[in-house]
Amino acid sequence: MVDIKNWIVEFVNKVEYTFDKRVWFIGLQGSYGRGEATDISDIDVVVILDEVCINDLKMYRDMLDILPYRELVCGFISGKNELLNWEPSDLFQFYYDTTPIKGTLDCLINKIDRQAVKDAIHIDACNIYHTCVHNFIHEKSDDILRSLYKSTVFVLQALYFYEKGKYIKSIKELQKSINPQSEILNIAIALKNGSSVQFEEMSTLLFNWVVNLINKI
Repeated sequence: MVDIKNWIVEFVNKVEYTFDKRVWFIGLQGSYGRGEATDISDIDVVVILDEVCINDLKMYRDMLDILPYRELVCGFISGKNELLNWEPSDLFQFYYDTTPIKGTLDCLINKIDRQAVKDAIHIDACNIYHTCVHNFIHEKSDDILRSLYKSTVFVLQALYFYEKGKYIKSIKELQKSINPQSEILNIAIALKNGSSVQFEEMSTLLFNWVVNLINKI
């Protein structure tokens, strides 16, 4: 496991040294942001600068290449204006799944209305449907199916928020809160914890679930 507290301190120092006062926001997403990381979890970091050009991306890439656990680092970097003009349905998950380290994303709140949340659910559901069908017929990949079940967690978080007005970041808390408890979420958690894929059965369950969601939302 990465000592994420010490790693983040080093990361922030490197970002501030590289970009100085141009840094508008730094955050942490994913399993480490939720406090649910495993020894194979990615380190999902967010960096927002005053603006970004291709040379900034090169500088950021070179900076990351000298950090420990480089192979685990992923995430998002952009300019402030690009983020402020981003598709609102994408901002929902981005805002609520990001743990601030430096700065705040609260200026995005007014862009994330009820319609944006509904759009986020619908778009993600359609993407899951498309990939599930393609994978079932063509790729027949366990890894793709694992990834799809990972995506269902975000959809369920958004769906709970849409229905209850509360965002639950922790997957364990989401599992406790959904009533009746979601078989889809249970499988997603099991797969995250290393359970084997039952391709036909899990693909069928996922397909039926996402068809119902697309037609309902």
